Amino acid sequence: QVQLEDSGGGFVQAGGSLRLSCAASGRSLSYYAMGWFRQAPGKEREFVARINWSDGNTYYADSVKGRFSISRDYAKNSLYLQMNSLAPEDTAVYYCAAKSTVRPSYDYWGQGTQVTVSS
Repeated sequence: QVQLEDSGGGFVQAGGSLRLSCAASGRSLSYYAMGWFRQAPGKEREFVARINWSDGNTYYADSVKGRFSISRDYAKNSLYLQMNSLAPEDTAVYYCAAKSTVRPSYDYWGQGTQVTVSS
């Protein structure tokens, strides 16, 4: 089992920045991928970014490339999402998630943190 607790959301004006954090506990993440997803009101949850815990390879949705950066801290067992140049369309509840690298879907989810970007 992996427990995830995400935080760092808030209210920011367009063009601003926020950094989301996700604290993981429960088991080693060596064979896991960690990701960030978001869900805006009335929309389906969508993929934002992913990082492989072991090798650090990263992947991004086209909508956030060049603006968002995902990273992890081994010592703190934590995941981060640095969000720059935020726009109103980035407004959503953001969730961190974890999955085994051999499984197709994410099994563990944080509780979500609200990000609101005003125009």
